[in-house]
Amino acid sequence: MMTFAKMPKRRLPAFVLSLLVSGCAAASVDYNAILTNTNRPENERQLDAVRKPQEVMAFYGVKKGDKVADLFASRGYYTAILSQLVGPEGIVYSANATARPELHERVKQPSMANVRVIDGPFDKVALPQDGSLDLVFIHLDYHELAADTRAAMNRRVFASLKRGGSYGVVDHSAAAGRGDQDAKTFHRIEKALVMKDATAAGFRLAGEGTMLSRADDTRDFSVTKLRDRSDRFVLKFVKP
Repeated sequence: MMTFAKMPKRRLPAFVLSLLVSGCAAASVDYNAILTNTNRPENERQLDAVRKPQEVMAFYGVKKGDKVADLFASRGYYTAILSQLVGPEGIVYSANATARPELHERVKQPSMANVRVIDGPFDKVALPQDGSLDLVFIHLDYHELAADTRAAMNRRVFASLKRGGSYGVVDHSAAAGRGDQDAKTFHRIEKALVMKDATAAGFRLAGEGTMLSRADDTRDFSVTKLRDRSDRFVLKFVKP
């Protein structure tokens, strides 16, 4: 009879270990304290029910000490959440194409001292190119970029991430076969095109979250006219 002591040792695959570590880290995070923080504007807290930041961030496994980036940060909805998640030992690069004065003012808060604002065109986004980041995240704005800009940005994102680092893309789903044709009208992009873009830059699809899925979305309307009714894909790519 074989005992545990005599059982052959087997190494778990690296990606399994990564998932286990991320899961444990996510489980220890006090999301309630972060999301109910009174430093967050009330209008942002009202968005939480639809955006589900707790589930999204847990899916990407963000943890204390991580170095991360928030692309198309706008006024800082996710920048503020990421800042609290990574803590003073971490760093958040918060990027907009043009300067947003309200974000620049917001990050003056002592609690957001770990945020570095980087303004400028996304094809030249000023992320560190030394492979030091754990996560680069873009929320609901990938569709805003033209194909050549997306390609250039994705290459810079790839160079910024460490091996095993994650590239998270969340956006409004376009109908199958539409590619980026509905980007300017409906503010949507086809999931398959995002996957094609990312893999062309060297990324591997590691998973897809379903927490923002909407089976009832007909995908034939503008998400700016009928708000909070769109199906949203949540993709996690990794740098091999």
